Amino acid sequence: MKKVLALILALATVFALAACGSSGTASNPPAGSTPAASAPAGDTSNAPAPAESATAEAAPAEAEPAQSVTLNVVTSYGGDDGNRANFENAVKAFEASTGNKVNDGSGTSNEEWKAKILTDFETGSEPDVLFYFTNADAEPFISAGKVVSIDEIRAEYPDFATNMKSSMMAVAADGKQYSVPSSGYWENMFVNKAVLLDCGVEVPGPDYTWEQFLTDCETIKEAGYTPIACSLVEVPHYWFEFMVMNNGTVENHLELPQSADDAVAAKWAAGLNDIKALYEAGYFPANTLTASDAETVELFNAGEAAFLIDGSWKVGYFTANAADLDDFAIAFVPGKGERSASEAIGGISMGYFITRKAWDDPAKREAAVEFVSQLTSDEILSTFVTTEVTALVNGASPAGLNALQQSAADANASITAIAGAVQDSLTAEARGDLFANVQNVVTGKMSAEDAIASAIALN
Repeated sequence: MKKVLALILALATVFALAACGSSGTASNPPAGSTPAASAPAGDTSNAPAPAESATAEAAPAEAEPAQSVTLNVVTSYGGDDGNRANFENAVKAFEASTGNKVNDGSGTSNEEWKAKILTDFETGSEPDVLFYFTNADAEPFISAGKVVSIDEIRAEYPDFATNMKSSMMAVAADGKQYSVPSSGYWENMFVNKAVLLDCGVEVPGPDYTWEQFLTDCETIKEAGYTPIACSLVEVPHYWFEFMVMNNGTVENHLELPQSADDAVAAKWAAGLNDIKALYEAGYFPANTLTASDAETVELFNAGEAAFLIDGSWKVGYFTANAADLDDFAIAFVPGKGERSASEAIGGISMGYFITRKAWDDPAKREAAVEFVSQLTSDEILSTFVTTEVTALVNGASPAGLNALQQSAADANASITAIAGAVQDSLTAEARGDLFANVQNVVTGKMSAEDAIASAIALN
């Protein structure tokens, strides 16, 4: 199905032309604007008659088949999106390798854009291929039968999206998968390698256990460093997420307590009690109940703390503020119980859908499948990724990364499963109450069970 050789050659041509026509940095690829016209074919009026010459002359026609089609494609890669240039280059590569054309209707992702797409489906004006949110926002056109499931596509194209981890592909309300994922966000553990080296502690791997972590924290504390950089008054939610998962599973992480004494509430209380145990052991900063997040992050950045749980967005902060990026790495939050350290918090919120309209059009079906296959191939998706999560079985291979970005890419390649942040399912009032009470739980002023009961009463 995939025209791998043609795609690689087309990519080489596109990016070579882009390099000639514009300049950029490794982290910000050039826009790659290339002339639409190809080199002149030359005067063929006196072309020789032999068959081998005719074959050579026919080569350009293979890149522009007579039965080429134009696909209507809508994505969120509008003009202000950081990946706009990468999308344009990928489209050019697709057009060059297949001879098909793309009518690009991309815009900026906002509520107006989402509303227009839903209206287009309602009026029969939907595109052939759509890059869109994979959560409940997609349910209206999924339930209306307007997009094609992965299983239906694979019945005719068995290799479709097989480079993706099925466990990381969105599942709709009907239990089926409809979209091929792109990239998303992650939360994991940053480590200060200089601190760990001075303490004789290894950088945690994907099999890191809770018992190893507690031993390492004690070693780090005895060496005069703070094991965990965290403001429990401002950002306890990172530790809360992982401690809840450590007392459950990645599969049931998004369950909410329905009562103060059900199994989910007990899981949440156990997670809060694990945070309390870390606090009582002296593994958080001495001022964790009064310090700001900025202050504790700087403690880590300055080489005074070993571990920091944060998100993919923090890579940019350290890139701009760290004295030496080689001192930092992305590792793994220790696993406990059924959870492996290779299971993280994160999400891939968008993916490519093939619409029923394109699938039922004999002229467009294969072109739509090929377009999605190319845009979600290991090669193309790696141009969109710096440190973000992907569902690629082989992981992404982005180029031109700094030391911390490369560390994140390596760690992401070892992630076996992700779950979204369960706190996002709470109301703002319930979430605020829960995290305000973390300091009361760790200091013994309130039980973990009472904190959970207080929060769910407001949800």
